[in-house]
Amino acid sequence: MDFYEKELQALKRVGRYRRREVAQPSRKDFASNDYLGLAHNQKLHEKTAEILSQKTLHASKASMLVNGYHQVHKDLEDALCRANGFEAGVVLGSGFNANIALIESLVRKGDRLFMDELYHASGVLASQLHGIDVSFFKHNDMEELRELLEHSHAKRNIIAVEGIYSMDGDLCSREVFEIADAYEALLIVDEAHSSGVVGKNLMGVYEHYEIAIQPNHIKMGTLGKAYGSFGAFILASEHIVDYLINRAKPIIYATALSLYDTLLAHQSLNYILSHATQLKCEIEERQQILYDELGIKIDGLIVPVLVGDNRKVMEIKEKLLALGYSVGAIRQPTVPSAIIRLIARLGESSDDLRELCRELKKVL
Repeated sequence: MDFYEKELQALKRVGRYRRREVAQPSRKDFASNDYLGLAHNQKLHEKTAEILSQKTLHASKASMLVNGYHQVHKDLEDALCRANGFEAGVVLGSGFNANIALIESLVRKGDRLFMDELYHASGVLASQLHGIDVSFFKHNDMEELRELLEHSHAKRNIIAVEGIYSMDGDLCSREVFEIADAYEALLIVDEAHSSGVVGKNLMGVYEHYEIAIQPNHIKMGTLGKAYGSFGAFILASEHIVDYLINRAKPIIYATALSLYDTLLAHQSLNYILSHATQLKCEIEERQQILYDELGIKIDGLIVPVLVGDNRKVMEIKEKLLALGYSVGAIRQPTVPSAIIRLIARLGESSDDLRELCRELKKVL
């Protein structure tokens, strides 16, 4: 009755077999996306728990359109809009669901989607639903994107890029904003890995590039990375958010984001805004360490180290694990060729990061 044994054995033969590992708090964490270390901030947790304990309920209870939309959701949405300069927002269950919501609902019959070839798997999955017309352009190749748009006869053109790419760790091109405006295309920017990491107040690439928000601009961000909570948000014009609330299935049919996660994310947003200068200094310090020790320049806090061999990348991970360091060993199909994915997160000390870099050089 082992229905998929052949498939599992095939994955093992090519070094692509995966298994879950229980996180060990004793290890130095350079693998997770908790970029600012806020998941360890006890004061944020205590403040959130205190606020929630004063509420008459502790769970959302229903979808947003039934009875599950609460004031704590609206308060976070309003705060995110103020911080990022958008008209309206909606919070939902995860970044994965947010990409499904955006692409499945926005790209209609007669429209065309233009997606960076390195866009997140959730967006790629969404682009394969019910015959969506999608064209993938080479990573950050703005010339190819212009050419594709020039020859498009679609009713609506929609562009999808990431603010910071989750595996390569590089920024989207600033030119994509100019292109979207010039061609009157909707622009989706997945800021899962840039929100909380870049920009004057760490609000992401719109702020980093000092982009004046336009009606065709859409920002998606996650609350489970730099914000140390769980969930996601979509910011856009009131018109687009109104449309999403009426058409996006992950918003309509899913239970609303938990009240605890929403409140915790709001506390984290306040913390980031009030400590932006200090946090930026710490980010820059870690970026300098990476350059000094490994000769790698990074735009955010993601450090991809090419290994190119599935088994070797797992060996390196295990060797570092034995030394007390947790890093990511990323293999296909997530990346074209195996990498060590190191996160220079603020949750661990700069001294530990420097030592990890030196150990990594020894085992490479």
